[in-house]
Amino acid sequence: MLSVSVIICAYTEARWDSLAAGARAAAEGAVAPLEVIVVCDHAPELEARVRAELPFVAALANDGPRGLSGARNAGLARARGDIVAFLDDDALPSSDWLERLTAAYRDPRVLGVGGTARPVFPGERPAFLAPEFDWVVGCTYRGLPDEHGPVRNLIGANMSFRRDPVARAGGFVDGIGRVGTRPVGCEETELCIRLAQADPGSVILFDPSVAVDHIVTRERTTLRYYANRCWSEGLSKALVSSRVGSRDALSNERRHALKILPRALRAALNRKDAVGAARAVAIVTGLLITTAGYLAGIAGSKEELA
Repeated sequence: MLSVSVIICAYTEARWDSLAAGARAAAEGAVAPLEVIVVCDHAPELEARVRAELPFVAALANDGPRGLSGARNAGLARARGDIVAFLDDDALPSSDWLERLTAAYRDPRVLGVGGTARPVFPGERPAFLAPEFDWVVGCTYRGLPDEHGPVRNLIGANMSFRRDPVARAGGFVDGIGRVGTRPVGCEETELCIRLAQADPGSVILFDPSVAVDHIVTRERTTLRYYANRCWSEGLSKALVSSRVGSRDALSNERRHALKILPRALRAALNRKDAVGAARAVAIVTGLLITTAGYLAGIAGSKEELA
């Protein structure tokens, strides 16, 4: 059986409860990992607490560039497993998470495996948030495959890769991923695309049964966060496009905008209630803000090159 290093990146003690619960769940699942590594992103007090209260994990400081990409690269450099599996510090893996994840690697073509990140809201789902926009809160969204199969990229809260190809590719790039609470991302998208471009015969596999619960904090259920996250997603996609080309960087987004979102809009309007109206407005607004963020990012890149 392939060995697995589980890497959890964290930057704040505010998520201590979910961090500790996720680390324990990863360590005590049906299949035990080789190691669980908690990378503390320029957070010495958090690192000290991890060492004191979670003796079953390897605590590691990110001494490289601040941010999620730097923290993931620090974990990647420390990992010893054949597979590196990444969890967010607010994600709780199911008991069979690692068992199902490793089973997918029996196919030698499989380079990466990820799965479902189920949103756990602090109360009811926000009325305006359509499931097609659950990517805003870092979760699996309607429009992804219902069954296991190849995808362009994985969800950052629940993803894994064969360690050696990722290390050879240089890991995650800085300047794209999240730094602290800044709602940007797409570093995992860029990596998945880069890996596929380097090895066209490889497969990035999405398996819905490889599941985690992803805790959504209250501040992420607001319209303000929704708008900021959509804008940042557009900016991030512009950065990814500049690195790997717009054809690959926007292939999923074009399908989502042209096929999935019109269906979601019709469903919202057909409800003929306040929830439907709120979702319809949010769908249109979210698409417009994301597009505007992308265009702003492209324009900024052109100005830098000029």
